[in-house]
Amino acid sequence: MLKTGERAPEFTLPDETATERSLTEFLSSGAIVLYFYPADFTPGCTRQACVLRDLHTEIERAGLQVVGISPQSPESHAKFRSKYNLPFVLLSDQQKAVIKMYGVNGPLGVGVRRASYLVDGSRHIRDVVLADFRIGRHADFVRKAILLRAANPQ
Repeated sequence: MLKTGERAPEFTLPDETATERSLTEFLSSGAIVLYFYPADFTPGCTRQACVLRDLHTEIERAGLQVVGISPQSPESHAKFRSKYNLPFVLLSDQQKAVIKMYGVNGPLGVGVRRASYLVDGSRHIRDVVLADFRIGRHADFVRKAILLRAANPQ
């Protein structure tokens, strides 16, 4: 797993509309919360996404955006976003290349670890959380990211 202070690896992945999107593109408008999750429509991942949805106004007010990554298809992401009214981008990493680059591949290559990174506009990781089954830690992480962003806008 990448650590605070490291440079976030560049990537390009399809979003829920199958449009190719890059890390550089997202960072062109400032810092992001980049979160990795195992699968659309699972109870834990749905709870995590809905927490982020419910915090979205505060996230935007802080000048941040949220980008989620999991191995499901763009079509699955589109259905997931629509069903739960998710206001952020979901990227499809079906080959798990980016998941591996960020060190969040599951044990023995199975699954995806639940992790979030705060990445600033210069591609440096400012904070990170690994919380596999502790969804509440992600909400705490995002609230902390909002406070960090307010104290140090970049």
